[in-house]
Amino acid sequence: MTSITQDGQIEFRFFRQGVRSVQLVGDFNGWAKSGLPMQPAGDGWWTAQVRFDAGEYRFRYVADGTWFTDYAAYGLEMTKNGFNSILVVPETFGDAEQAIARKRVA
Repeated sequence: MTSITQDGQIEFRFFRQGVRSVQLVGDFNGWAKSGLPMQPAGDGWWTAQVRFDAGEYRFRYVADGTWFTDYAAYGLEMTKNGFNSILVVPETFGDAEQAIARKRVA
């Protein structure tokens, strides 16, 4: 699953017990299996935080060499290799009005 943190980073969370490594891969890194390493967060959860420009991104997780789709993502896209997860980063997230709103919440 994905979420946008208060400081504008995208947080990726993936659950898979018993694996030794998980990488975040997608169109943002050319689908390289050696993508962004995710960190174990305990109890089978893995996390990564990344900052992306506004736009749409396709991604998947690779856990011990096996590809996984994030069905809790913004959407899914069928490809010849299975389903890709879709992440949408809104343009307005970084604007001044949003920054003021975030300060009020904090």
